[in-house]
Amino acid sequence: MTSDPGILYVVATPIGNLADMTPRAIEVLKSVALVAAEDTRHSARLTQHFGISTPLMALHDHNERDRSAALVSRLSAGESIALISDAGTPLISDPGYALVHAVRGAGLQVVPVPGACAFVAALSAAGLPTDRFVFEGFLPAKTQGRQSRLTELKDEARTLIFYEAPHRLLDCLEDMRTVLGEGREVVLARELTKTFETIRALPLEAMCAWVREDTNQQRGECVLLVRGVEAEAEALPAEARRVMDILLEEMSTSAAAKLGARLTGEKKNRLYDYALAKEGK
Repeated sequence: MTSDPGILYVVATPIGNLADMTPRAIEVLKSVALVAAEDTRHSARLTQHFGISTPLMALHDHNERDRSAALVSRLSAGESIALISDAGTPLISDPGYALVHAVRGAGLQVVPVPGACAFVAALSAAGLPTDRFVFEGFLPAKTQGRQSRLTELKDEARTLIFYEAPHRLLDCLEDMRTVLGEGREVVLARELTKTFETIRALPLEAMCAWVREDTNQQRGECVLLVRGVEAEAEALPAEARRVMDILLEEMSTSAAAKLGARLTGEKKNRLYDYALAKEGK
């Protein structure tokens, strides 16, 4: 009798605070035959903390493609496997794509077990527009490549979200100031859920100065969020701002943006963002 195929579970783990580990994640990690982890030494501390004795196997950028076929075979034979990264949600600037692609290509089941994700946590608390955003992950490590990519994104209307290594943080911010302008708003979300969590919004010129002077800000895991061009309230023409100011005295933010778009020809999202900024939200 042939056993049913196993399931690949893509399991999110905490980005700092272990209390963010979900009961479902613990249950899945205990129940599977194997946990494929980005760094088994790092993940061993997590599994030991939660009393998880499931065997760990290293699955990272350097061996993922080679090991995917063997893992697909084990799934086909009926073993279920969990995929985790060092922190947060696998595949989000972390290994796992090759495995998930291979598993789905083999017609096998992939089940997400949601939980922490650093850029989502940062976006939820940054105070920047969230209706449309683009996650860029890590920018190129060298100045020329970084500035080239930022130039391509300079006129992007959506909120821009990046990860950055602490030792490159200041260089990255200075390149952003050079390419995007010293007045563009940026939010630094650092060490999220940890003891020294920092979430601060400043114009790029001021952010560069702050991070340069306070070297403590150049430590730990960093998320940078940049206000999109079209979302800047200052980009609205004076007449559109005048119309919105009048409408906001008489109706809700949503209604004012909808009517304002009809009256001015501006995009509703831009007017809505202006209204939120005016109300301090």
